[in-house]
Amino acid sequence: MRMLHLGLRVTDLDRSLAFYTALGYAELGRVPETEFGSLTMLKLPDDPFVSLELVHDPARPVGDIGAVNHLVVQVGDLDATIAGLAARGVTAEPPGEPGPGVRTSWLTDPDGYRIELVQWPAGHPAGMTAADFA
Repeated sequence: MRMLHLGLRVTDLDRSLAFYTALGYAELGRVPETEFGSLTMLKLPDDPFVSLELVHDPARPVGDIGAVNHLVVQVGDLDATIAGLAARGVTAEPPGEPGPGVRTSWLTDPDGYRIELVQWPAGHPAGMTAADFA
């Protein structure tokens, strides 16, 4: 088994799509009418698969984001990513270092969802492993 993607309810599809496109996501396709609303499938440039699904139903705006704590996006160069986001009108918080060689920054999407940008130290695997907790 493996995780495929996260479906995230959004209030204003155009505004959210502009935000996530500025973050680096690309639209891969849409499913216009489902029982949940319209579905817009997004992927990151280095991923072959959809990782985020924007779920939009104008009759069901986002009222509570408390069930989602945060999304995490790995970046190769945190400073360049923050500068690129700023050039597209997206503000990220100043970087921090929560662990040895790990750099992070936070931003907030139009509905209030928090997103953590992570830059691993050189030589770190592409994701978290048991070694990160040893």
